[in-house]
Parts: sequence; C-alpha cells; structure tokens
Amino acid sequence: MSENTENIRIYSNTKFLPRKIYPQLKDHLDKRQTTVLTGMRRTGKTTLLKQLLSDIDSDNKVFIDLQNIQSRNMFNQANYDLILADIIREFKLRREEKIYIAIDEIQLVRDLPGIMKYLYDHYDVKFMVTGSSSYYMKNLFTESMAGRKRLFELYPLDFGEFLNFKSVRRGDPEDFTKSMFSPNDHGGLRGYYDEYIEYGGFPEVVLEEDVESKKSLLSDIISAYIDLDVQSMSDFRKKDDFYSLIKLLATRTGSRIDYAKLSRMSGISKITLQNYLLFLEDTYLIKRLPVFTHRTETEIVKARKLYFIDNGQVNALADIDSGAKFENAVFNQLRHKGEIGYYAIKGGREIDFIVGEKIAFEVKETPIKNDLTELASLANMAKIKEYRLIGRNKSPKFDDYIWGGSIR
Repeated sequence: MSENTENIRIYSNTKFLPRKIYPQLKDHLDKRQTTVLTGMRRTGKTTLLKQLLSDIDSDNKVFIDLQNIQSRNMFNQANYDLILADIIREFKLRREEKIYIAIDEIQLVRDLPGIMKYLYDHYDVKFMVTGSSSYYMKNLFTESMAGRKRLFELYPLDFGEFLNFKSVRRGDPEDFTKSMFSPNDHGGLRGYYDEYIEYGGFPEVVLEEDVESKKSLLSDIISAYIDLDVQSMSDFRKKDDFYSLIKLLATRTGSRIDYAKLSRMSGISKITLQNYLLFLEDTYLIKRLPVFTHRTETEIVKARKLYFIDNGQVNALADIDSGAKFENAVFNQLRHKGEIGYYAIKGGREIDFIVGEKIAFEVKETPIKNDLTELASLANMAKIKEYRLIGRNKSPKFDDYIWGGSIR
C-alpha cells in the first residue's frame, strides 16, 4: 500500500464526543443521496465524517483528505470513469459492491461537484463530504447536485454539547420554556455557563483548559477564516478592510444594522458593505436576525439585528459589555430551537427574540418583575401569547424567569 493510501485509510483515531446532529447524519447513511456537511472551520466536521465512516458496516470504504496534494491530484483527469477506477485500484475496493467514499474539504477541488454527479449517476457510490463554507457549497452544489444531496450544517457547540465535552452529566430540561430559576442548576453550572459565554463553543477551545491557550486558539481561528475562507472563496482582496469590518461589527453585537452608519464608520461603500455582510453570513461568522411581524405596519422597525455565531469569536474581536455577551450567547442557544426573529416598534421598545412565531423571550442579566410586565405588554402588541424572561444572575425576590444555562 502506498504512503498516500496509508494516510487516507485512517478513519478515526481519537475519542469521539457525540454531537446532537450525529444521529441525523448516521440515519442518512442509508440514503442514496450524498451527505454534505458544511459549517465554519474547526467546528468538528472532519471528526464527524471519520466517525460516520467508522460506523458503516462495510470495509468497502475510503476516507480522502483533500488537504493532501496527492489526494487532490487523484481528481485531476478529464475521464471521470478513470478517476473511480484509480480509487478502486489504489484502495483495493470492490467494484461489484456499494462503495462508500468520504471526502474532506471538497472546496479544494473546484470541479469535484461535477465529478461526483457523474459517478453518482453511473455507479453505486455513496458520497459523504465536508466543506468549510456554505458560500462555496450552495453556489457550486445547487445545480450540479440538485436532488442528489442533503445539506447538513454544523455549528459550534450549544451549551448542552459544551457540558458533554466537559464530561458534566446533567439532564436537559424536558421543556426549558416552562422552567423557573433553579438554584441547583445555577449553583452547579454557573462557572461552566460563564466560560461558555466568554469563550464560546469551538470544540478545541472548549477542551483546552488554559485561558491564554483558549484566547490563542480563537485568534488562530479568526486568522484562518480571513486568510483561507475570505481569500480563497471570494473576490474580496482587501484583507485589512475585512478584518477592520468584522472588529467593527463585533462592537455592534445585538444592535440593529444601519448600513449607512456602518458605511461611514468603515469607509466602505454601502453596496460593498452589503456584499461583505452577505458573505460573512454565508460563511457562518454572523447572523442577521429578521424582524417579526404578522402584517405590514408602519410602526414596526424593519432593520435586521446583528449577532455572531460564536461568543468566543466576538469576545476575541471586541471588548463588549457583559449584557451584549449574554444576549449573543442566548441567541446561539435559541437558534437551535426553531426559526428566530425579533420584534421592535419605532419608539425603541423591543422583544429580543421570538422563536417559532410562538414564544417571546426577553434577555436581562438580572431580571425583575417590571421586566415581565413590560414583556407582557409588548408580546400582546405582537400577538404572541407565550413569553418568558431569560436571566444570567440570581434575582432578589423574583424567580419567574429561565436561567440561561437551562437552555440546552
């Protein structure tokens, strides 16, 4: 077996810590469609891909890492039948049986979607692939793999996954929306929740114990994003402009987006700025939250709000206040619970989050009874029947709110 083969044949040689998305990925192994896993760098896509391959009850399978230049060269020929023939010969696979091919970092071979489409249509091959950005995946896969793929998106750890990575065994509340402030939860998990709010959910950051090493890893993740995703997957060449922009955006976390003001502050034209923000959203750095409304109303604010997909990143980019950090963390916790928007009227009053168009959440570091009264009034205006406060700290003489760490 060649040196290249030895490198590619390794499936999984590290302890596997499960993610909530994994059962969906595993169920999809039985489907004919290609399994496509995308998301930001360093969220654990490669680990999940290797585990998927390990869980397949067949040895007629191969893992191909396209960061290896020899692996990329395997796909550099015009005859697609010969590409598969070379893979079968190189890895001693059996053509007469179903072949499982896992490919990591598919954005590194630009013609790969067309190759996969051809092999998918002509051979009994199950593809499982990863790519580091939806920007590439959605643009190049939309036409060539239409109807032949299912896209799964992987994000940094939510708080429940964070606790699992820390080996903290604490059951998830059956319905967090019904929970009251829990002194036991708060007392036992407060330190972990504070760490989650400060350093976020990138797996290797979570597993690192040293604070300075956590900060260094976060800086490295941001640098890799700028140097690799921005440079290789876009037409934007002004790297310094991009870095200055995301630092500026970090200071605006939780705020409504004013493109004209951002344009003046950044020195970037409004049109270019809008293109930049679309790219940042498509590559999983930020999320622009839409306004919630049942109808067209002149008093409803229409501007979108800005959040970062990981708290560690926003904290590494800017020194924001603790309220904004907490709100950004809650956004990322609620984002997994359904479609999410916010509600605001032009007088300035707003509801931070509305999930599934059914329940309103207001985020307060230390909630008080008057906050609940105000939330009830706004929820009535928005025609939302259910509403809850979410708090971070223990509130004196008031417990009718959800502790943020209970959202897992």
